[in-house]
Amino acid sequence: MVGRALGIIPHDLLRVENAVSPRTEHVTTVIITMTRKCNDPVSSEPLEPGLKLAVTLRHLATGSTYADLMYAFRVARNSISLFVPKVCEAIYLAYKDEVMPDEITTEDWMRIASDFERIWNLPHACGALDGKHIRIRKPPNSGSLFFNYKHFFSTVMMALVDADYKFIWLSVGSYGSASDSQIFRDSELRPMLEDGTLDLPPPSLFQMVKQIFLIFLLAMTHFLSDHG
Repeated sequence: MVGRALGIIPHDLLRVENAVSPRTEHVTTVIITMTRKCNDPVSSEPLEPGLKLAVTLRHLATGSTYADLMYAFRVARNSISLFVPKVCEAIYLAYKDEVMPDEITTEDWMRIASDFERIWNLPHACGALDGKHIRIRKPPNSGSLFFNYKHFFSTVMMALVDADYKFIWLSVGSYGSASDSQIFRDSELRPMLEDGTLDLPPPSLFQMVKQIFLIFLLAMTHFLSDHG
């Protein structure tokens, strides 16, 4: 391995190498399949899947540039640029069914609502919805479509999460210039909420206090306003 040959083994890589659970083995198997052509052109030895995973996790966790990762892991920058997207896809394919199931039942929504009330003292909440700007380089010929109100170019990730911050629904790629209400209005989530596709629990009564009412009122105003 490159790290061992140089006597330098990053802590991230050690943790990955020592993680031998079936879950990790499944991820590395997917990585091997998807990144066969992403090896270091300078070396005749193929890059180990554990190394590719460690580099990708460091990039995702810290935002380190490919140039920084090149020096930290002794892997060519062009190789990193090739395998990081593939490893991200491999992680998604390995865990998507567990983390983001295709279908959520009424019982699942009830459990989510129960968690919101237990953890956050917020009854009858089936998710928290918000958008996050992700900084990008200006795409060619895009004008001001990706230029946001914070004065930088971005694409928007809008997500619905449960009480433990786990994704229930996710949409990535909206224009940075769009507001949260515009993105929600044009998303696949809105018609699913309106036509009952999501199988949300039926309405029921609860003791409402002024503070909670204001929270829901503000949320509704934010996402349903034309100028949100």
